[in-house]
Amino acid sequence: MGSKVGEGQGKRQAARKNEPFTPKPETMRIAKAIAHAGLCSRRDAEKWIEQGRVVVNGKVLATPAVTIGPGDSITVDGKPLPRGQEVRLWRYHKPRGLLTSHKDPQGRKTVFEALPAGLPRVVSVGRLDINTEGLLLLTTDGALARHLELPSTGWLRRYRVRAHGKVSQEALDGLRAGVTIDGVRYGPVEARIDRMQGANTWLMLALREGKNREVKRLAEHLGLEVNRLIRVSFGPFALGDLAAGAIEEVKPRVLEDQLGAKLAAEFGLREAARERRKARRR
Repeated sequence: MGSKVGEGQGKRQAARKNEPFTPKPETMRIAKAIAHAGLCSRRDAEKWIEQGRVVVNGKVLATPAVTIGPGDSITVDGKPLPRGQEVRLWRYHKPRGLLTSHKDPQGRKTVFEALPAGLPRVVSVGRLDINTEGLLLLTTDGALARHLELPSTGWLRRYRVRAHGKVSQEALDGLRAGVTIDGVRYGPVEARIDRMQGANTWLMLALREGKNREVKRLAEHLGLEVNRLIRVSFGPFALGDLAAGAIEEVKPRVLEDQLGAKLAAEFGLREAARERRKARRR
């Protein structure tokens, strides 16, 4: 087990030939390898390692501070680590009633069970509650998912919210500096009244953190009860007119532009774009 890695070109070339990706004789941290394989985010991979779910060369790992190479045998939950895929991103219109999880002990239907057949293995960029609908981003790369969902990335999540009750714009403006609720600190929120509908108020909210049940807790803080929640955009990607349950891939060039040159290079997107252009000219 050795040094550093840069595997983008081989990964993309293999994906375009519909072949499994075989890494070059280079190395990377085990959590990063699991994330790039699309099983989960790097953070979750570290938790799996702590739980004893990852085995390298017959030895159960106790720490993520391990570097692996292409000659190492890696299993997760007793199954061989899948080979990496080309980095891809989709917009998915999550309907209400689906859990954003790969498995549910209670047997509830998940987002991943509802996806169309033939889609490669994907992970979600963050989560939406079971009764929250709207835009959910899906990607083949867990490391990319983790990057996009971090508050430090700076991407706004925008929501349309229908809530029972009434609130003033002045009260909503009070969220701009952030607020502490039951000891939990929530960052700045942009909020405005969209329209009134009987006993309900429609709001537009924009936030960057996306903590668990954040919108509902902010609404309760203002004396409102959320009865419908729709995420309409995540960073530069919008729900638009995508029908409930529909999925649409983000064009590689668009993803490259939104990530910027440095990250596009790290995830191999620019190399993949060059290879696609060469293929079209042949």
